[in-house]
Amino acid sequence: MAQSKGTVVLAYSGGLDTSCILVWLKEQGYDVVAYLANIGQKEDFEAARKKALALGAKKVYIEDVSREFVEQFIWPAVQANALYEDRYLLGTALARPCIARRLVEIAQHEGAQHVAHGATGKGNDQVRFELSCYALCPEIKVVAPWRMPEFYQRFPGRRELMDYAKKHGIPVPVTPQTPWSMDENLMHISYEAGILENPKNQAPPGLYTKTCDPANSPDAPDVLEIKFERGVPVKVTNTGDGATRSTALELFVYLNDIAGKHGVGRIDIVENRFVGMKSRGIYETPAGTILYHAHLDIEAFTMDREVRKIKQGLSLKFSELVYNGFWHSPECEFLRECIGRSQEPVVGTVRLSVFKGQVYILGRESPRSLYNEELVSMNVQGDYEPADATGFININSLRLKEYHRLQSKVTVKQDE
Repeated sequence: MAQSKGTVVLAYSGGLDTSCILVWLKEQGYDVVAYLANIGQKEDFEAARKKALALGAKKVYIEDVSREFVEQFIWPAVQANALYEDRYLLGTALARPCIARRLVEIAQHEGAQHVAHGATGKGNDQVRFELSCYALCPEIKVVAPWRMPEFYQRFPGRRELMDYAKKHGIPVPVTPQTPWSMDENLMHISYEAGILENPKNQAPPGLYTKTCDPANSPDAPDVLEIKFERGVPVKVTNTGDGATRSTALELFVYLNDIAGKHGVGRIDIVENRFVGMKSRGIYETPAGTILYHAHLDIEAFTMDREVRKIKQGLSLKFSELVYNGFWHSPECEFLRECIGRSQEPVVGTVRLSVFKGQVYILGRESPRSLYNEELVSMNVQGDYEPADATGFININSLRLKEYHRLQSKVTVKQDE
């Protein structure tokens, strides 16, 4: 038996990889405390607890962080209209700092000097986990087996992991593994690797689990009214059956159900990982997609144009920081404060339709609206003098006239 190296808190999923890592860490001399975050994934948590204890974990923490995930991580992303590279709603990137925060708290409570995770050495999650851990506890030491030669040379492929599992009594799934990897939380599920690594391959029909095929979705829409305060959804009402939800977690789960039923929230993209390579990912983000469209609409209705231009730039940087793992950085904290301040006037209700894979905005109202119906009307002059537009156009055309006058001179000289 290896010499004792102290206690390590392992971010445990209950799957084959982290189960093998748990046993391997014990072989290396660590006392292992397993931590499984309930962040909204479909999981038999009691079975996972028993499995970890049977494999030698000295203690198992199963922590329900779903509510704080919604209120402290998803809501700031909704306020920001956060999108990475114009398409990705950041479901995994938002979950990692939430999981890592509790991982560090457990390590401190247990007096452990080490934490460990099962993220691969090629992906973003290793960065997200570890930057969060180091930010929250600078003296912590991270054990990352998939970056350690003694681990990845011993387990170059899944077959070697399976053999190790059988040798050490680690339960091996009896059902065939899907030919891709999945990661699920309350906000989304991601699919990558395996047959999906060829970006030309279409996602097989049986891949999606959170949303139905839009072609087979109901032939009647669900019409929802979503109320916002300070850019955060506080109530959803289904105008069809009168159902309402007003607590953060219940509201989000309900929107997941409605969007999933109508096939809303699927994307298939190639993105740029922070570590420098492109990767292909397929994502389902049902509730997040509805809220993105709804918030975008109420924000445009209530926010000053120039403030919104600045806020859009902040949102772009915020999305990049979150994707790259810098949630717990001073710059990301600063951006969250700025974006939160911009949301004070973002109050009101958006009415929308969810139907056949799409979200359609139907209307909006707000006590903080900057929309002046009389001013914009084609039928009423209101407090606006059309003749003033002549000077406005003349001033704005001056730059264009001068630019093209100079270009004409340059062209003539070049032709001489």
